[in-house]
Order: sequence, then C-alpha cells, then structure tokens
Amino acid sequence: MKLPDLKRELALGEFDDQIQHVYAGDHSELEESRIRFARLIARFGSVFGADGEAALFSAPGRTEIGGNHTDHQHGHVLAGAVNLDMAACAGRNDSSVIRISSAGFPDLEVDTDDLEPDESEYGSSTALVRGICRAAADRGYRIAGWNACITSDVPGGSGLSSSAAYEILVGVIVNHLFCNDELTAVELAQVGQYAENVFFGKPSGLMDQMASSLGNVVHIDFGDPAAPGIEPVDFDMAASGHVLCIIDSGADHADLTDEYAAIANEMRSVAGHFGKQFLNKVDPDEFWADLAEVRAEAGDRGVLRAAHFFAETKRAPEQAAALAEGRFDDFLALVRASGISSATLLQNLFGCSDPGQQAVGVSLALAEHLLDGRGAARVHGGGFAGTIQAWVPAEMAEDFRQGMDAVLGEGKCQIVRIRPVGGAVIAG
Repeated sequence: MKLPDLKRELALGEFDDQIQHVYAGDHSELEESRIRFARLIARFGSVFGADGEAALFSAPGRTEIGGNHTDHQHGHVLAGAVNLDMAACAGRNDSSVIRISSAGFPDLEVDTDDLEPDESEYGSSTALVRGICRAAADRGYRIAGWNACITSDVPGGSGLSSSAAYEILVGVIVNHLFCNDELTAVELAQVGQYAENVFFGKPSGLMDQMASSLGNVVHIDFGDPAAPGIEPVDFDMAASGHVLCIIDSGADHADLTDEYAAIANEMRSVAGHFGKQFLNKVDPDEFWADLAEVRAEAGDRGVLRAAHFFAETKRAPEQAAALAEGRFDDFLALVRASGISSATLLQNLFGCSDPGQQAVGVSLALAEHLLDGRGAARVHGGGFAGTIQAWVPAEMAEDFRQGMDAVLGEGKCQIVRIRPVGGAVIAG
C-alpha cells in the first residue's frame, strides 16, 4: 500500500478491527495504537521517503509460564504472548540492501547478496536479520532489499524476550514482503531460532520464538523440535481474579551466555550417560536407579539440573491442564513448586562468577513478603539476573506494584496482559 494511503486509512479507522483483534485492548489502547502506528508511518516517510509502499507489523514479547529451562532438552513448556510488543512500518526498496532504523539503536544495513554467518556480527541485530533472511532464502524464496522503522515497548533485559520479538517481527516482515505469507507461525519461530543459534551465536531453545509467533497461552511439547506438539490453552485471566506481574530485579543479565550454556551442557552430559542427546529421551526411573554412576560422570550440579528437568517437564502440562480446567489454586501451587525447583535444583537465581549479586533472590523474597501467602512468585526465563514473575490477586495489584517499585526502583514492576495473537501483519 502506498504510504499516503496507509496513513489515511489508519486515520479513518480502517485498521481498527485488526488492531483490536491483535491487541485485545480497550478503546483508550486502540487510540494509543493508532497514534503509535501513525508516528511509525511518519518516521518511515521521513527516513526513507514518502513515495514508496509499506505495511504495518507487530510481534509480542513473551512470558514463560511453566517449563523453566526445559525447551533445549526437548521437554514441555507453557508460555504466553504479552501485550507489550515491537511494531514496524516496512516496505520493499529497489536494491539488495536491507535498511532498518530502530528507535534508540544505531541504524543497520544488511546486503542480501551476502547471507553467510559472520562471527564479527555475533550478538548483534544485524546477525539476526542476516540469519532470518538466509533461512527464508534456503526455503526457496528470493529475498531482496527492504526498509523498516521499528519501535518497541518490550524493555530490553525485561525477561519478556525482546530478542524473540525482534526475530519474529523481522520474520513476519520478510514472510509478507517476499514469501507470500506462506511461512507458518511454527516455521517463523524455527527461522528465528536458527538465526539466533547460527548467526547470533546464542544456544537458545525454541520456546521464546514459539510464544511470540503463536500468541495467547500455549502448551508446547518439543519432543520433536521439527514438528512440536502445540496445544492452545483457553485461559481467562480476568476470571482468575489475578494479574500477571513481571518484575525487573535490576541486575544486569549481559555476559551470561556461559551460565546459560552450562545448564544445557550439564543436562546433555547426563543424557549422554544413557546414550541419548537430550534428557527427554531418558527414563527418569533409570536416572534415579543409576544415580551414583550418573553423579560420577556428570557431577552433582548436572544431576540436580537433570532432576529439575524431569520434574519441570512433567509439571508444565499439569499447569496447562489446571488453567484450562479453571483450577487456578492448583495452578498457583504448581508455580510455587516450579520456583522452588529452579532455586534449589536448577540453581539459576545467581551466577557462580558473581555470587555476591543476588538481585533475583532478593526480588523473590520481597515478592513473597508482599504476597503474604497468596498468589505465587518464581524466577522468570533464563535466570541468574533479569526478572521474576508474580501472580498477584487483583485487589492487591497496585499495593504490590508500589511495594516492589519502592525497593527496586520506579517502573520495575509491570502488570502485563496475555495477548491473543502472535506475530501479525496489521495493515498492508
């Protein structure tokens, strides 16, 4: 769609139904979304010119609800998309070069004539864009140059996986502009993981990308990562009487790749004892029966982390069933059990390289104090630094938020909603 037409139709409310479908917000949020997209269109015109064609896109952050560090061992997870997202105005250009202007970040360029991994780009957004385009090209699509302006309200380091939101956003753009929207939500997640693993240099699982791509709450069985089992969960948060809070502990979670990698490596060491590559193929009864030998080979921490996996991958589908069946008290009990397991078995509340920094543990202690036996709190996502998650009775939500912010800093506690739709084309 021509940029002036995109601007006019947005102002006339032509995209309101799609915006409402994607965000499921109230009228005031609909108006905020219109304003946000109008600013993106204006910025796109200013940066890249007002004569081209463009479309509007969105991809949400995600929250891990159950299955802490189970996806990379092909286990079960429970995750949900949240209402905080990345949005873009993007369109083709007449070159081979991708040009992206992201608010608050340096502009980047990627030449689609060169889609090989480059170790000098590890850890960069450029690497993710190059990797996603390579994955699409490997599927037989001709990828050329495009322009985009991107904005985000998914805070970096928030534990809501801004990286996965970025990957899915770029994937949705490429899919729409060059792949005829033929790549499925699952394929887009796999494309994002490929880019993160091979081009970005991070050995991540697939949960973050799947949650952002699929939307809503979803139970995922990664037993076959090429064709994961997907079970949407019908969950009405308002009916639960609780809100979901994501709390930034304030600790810097940069440079923790080695800590994250150690979890996967130690779990795989246990799996290797049984001749398997991943723990999902190991019989828990055999693990416990052969514990002395496993301990000698994989070490105590590897044993404990494997024990966490076996319990946690069993717990995630139980959480999904509890939500689907309206047994919210049972769900909360499972959240608490997950938090205890992550703290004592998985041991991802702080890094061994800096044991004096225990902001996640302090944040959990404060949350549990404020909850006073109600709701539930647990480490969120990768752990070691970053964020915690709390399910808070709705009538306590504002006092809880103020109590967390009073210690951790203003804005550290965010109340989020589950978003019903994953990566999406809004218009164009």
